Amino acid sequence: MVLFRRLLGEVLRGARMQRGMTLRELSADARVSLGYISEIERGQKEASSELLASLCQAMDLPLSDVLREVADAVALEEIAAGVVADASIAPARPSGDVVASAA
Repeated sequence: MVLFRRLLGEVLRGARMQRGMTLRELSADARVSLGYISEIERGQKEASSELLASLCQAMDLPLSDVLREVADAVALEEIAAGVVADASIAPARPSGDVVASAA
């Protein structure tokens, strides 16, 4: 099963490290406890939308970029697990099926 919170934590940790920020610096800038950020990065706690916005703002990172990266990671895990990501895609028709149309 794909855990959104785990993938979100990985993306946030990667973004923080890429910026050369410590947990302490991010905690001070975002005004969020260091321990709570650590638990989010390890996928142990869920981040509210407000908290996520604070973390992104502190890292000068658009929230949309974080969500896009997490969505891409979810899609890759779904593919690896054999889960169809887009339910609107119709299954392929077996060969030999006749499709009729009214003209």
